Amino acid sequence: MPAIDQSHILIIATDGFEQSELFEPRDRLIAAGAEVTLAAPEKAPIQGMQHDEKGDTITPDIALQEVRIEDYGGLVLPGGVANPDTLRTDAKAVDIVRRFVESGKPVAAICHGPWLLVEAGVVSGRTVTSWPSVRTDLANAGATVVDREVVVDRNLITSRKPDDIPAFVDAFRRAVTAGQAVPA
Repeated sequence: MPAIDQSHILIIATDGFEQSELFEPRDRLIAAGAEVTLAAPEKAPIQGMQHDEKGDTITPDIALQEVRIEDYGGLVLPGGVANPDTLRTDAKAVDIVRRFVESGKPVAAICHGPWLLVEAGVVSGRTVTSWPSVRTDLANAGATVVDREVVVDRNLITSRKPDDIPAFVDAFRRAVTAGQAVPA
């Protein structure tokens, strides 16, 4: 079992990510000793949002085309409305999500982030949670949707909103250090 400080984590995002849902998990993982890489469609600054106001920008470490699944022990998908809505139309982003889930590595999606799980076709038969407006899409894709702070179903970890970030990151850390997702 790798310790979190021996883990390399991937976050994928683009313009419109919810600032707290990218920066807080990233900062918590880095503080715990993990190496964290941010990938976006292009290696150019991406714009965060604080709800409906512009927030901070961040420059990705790599472009999606450079991602090699085997280099990472887990994947984090922040929400924000525009971020996953844009990424679910990006074939490379969807392929990365699908391949991570199929690999059995932990995949954590928060708020609107589970839209990428729907697009990747990986939620059928799984129990998940999300922001309320995404729940119908998850159910229509075959998921059982619940309203809980964090839900762990095999290697999928999902949460509803920024208030859930501590539980979300804790569940993800446990999954990464176990080498798979484990019940919270």
